[in-house]
Amino acid sequence: MSTFSIPEGKYVDIGLVAGLPQRVHYHEQGSGDPVIFLHGAGTGASGYSNFKGNYPEFAKAGLRSIVPDLLGYGLSSKTEEPKQYDMDFFIAGVKGLVEQLGLKNITLLGNSLGGAVALGYALKYPEDVKSLILMAPGGVEEFEAYMAMPGIANMFNVYKSGKTGPEAMRAVMSMQVVDQALLTDEIINERAPIALTQTEASRSRLYIPNMTEQLPQLQCNVLGFWGMQDAFNPVGGADKLAKGIKNCRVVLVNQCGHWVQVEHREMFNRTCIDFMKNG
Repeated sequence: MSTFSIPEGKYVDIGLVAGLPQRVHYHEQGSGDPVIFLHGAGTGASGYSNFKGNYPEFAKAGLRSIVPDLLGYGLSSKTEEPKQYDMDFFIAGVKGLVEQLGLKNITLLGNSLGGAVALGYALKYPEDVKSLILMAPGGVEEFEAYMAMPGIANMFNVYKSGKTGPEAMRAVMSMQVVDQALLTDEIINERAPIALTQTEASRSRLYIPNMTEQLPQLQCNVLGFWGMQDAFNPVGGADKLAKGIKNCRVVLVNQCGHWVQVEHREMFNRTCIDFMKNG
């Protein structure tokens, strides 16, 4: 029986990253073409909490769903060194998982930070990647543009306020979705205990580059989603994806914040599965 606030899945040791031994925690379901779900940042984040309403449907559709916790999050290894939370660190965690599981022709499905990691991975290891599914990915603006967004400003204000536990979690996530009813006690109670295990470094600046000028290098098929009411990543990023990536289509979703896979789950699942099956 798991003692954690999320179900415990599997672990894989991926060797040294940033000079330290690292272990990746992940959930897995189904068989077929592999799709790796990469969650966003934020306090208490984990793959399961972000994608529990999605990955089982992909598995039912004949796909191999793999849902890791990024290094520094969930039940994966964590480090206290703030400068380690950069793109190379996160990519190395995913690459280690891919190599240990022997995966090929992968689809990377990423939200926010996870979308930035998916972009960075595809640019660094294009031979591994069949396609990308990106939901309001980071990595297409300068740092200052993200810090000016109301959702991120609110998040840092909550961190500074001294609030803790479920109260702080709900305050941080209040701008994540348009429909506040979606912020169920279940989601809050999954994330709050995980947040207590995170290092201060993971709650401070993430060192993610602006990859907009590199987007034309991507040759894989890309499907993007962006909520029109996103308070964390500027919706103008949708235009950058559509114009910058040769084989790309982007779905703009009204009445949607930063979590399209939660806020419009059935549409999201259906559209992604069709994309993976039919291109």
